[in-house]
Amino acid sequence: MNKPFTKMTASELADATREFDKPSPPGRFRPMTARERRQWERAKRGRGRPSKAPGQKAVRVLLTIQPTLLAEADAFARRHGLSRSDLFARGLRIVFAAAGLISPRK
Repeated sequence: MNKPFTKMTASELADATREFDKPSPPGRFRPMTARERRQWERAKRGRGRPSKAPGQKAVRVLLTIQPTLLAEADAFARRHGLSRSDLFARGLRIVFAAAGLISPRK
């Protein structure tokens, strides 16, 4: 069945996952290769915090924003490979540069 798990009924999901109810036969698994181990370790770490300059501290900020605008911002960030924090930081720098407060490159 090629139906996604999220679209299955309870009985379809039970049928699709029945093989995992039994113990796995020996020899079905093998030790990870060095490459697989690196990928696994990287995946376990997760995305982590945004990078910052040495000596600087990151500060959490609570913002109130319209849900539709936030959804658009998240979609834009995803399309351009940015985090939400990066997008907001870049936006602030652009506003400051337009006001002549900082140079756009900083």
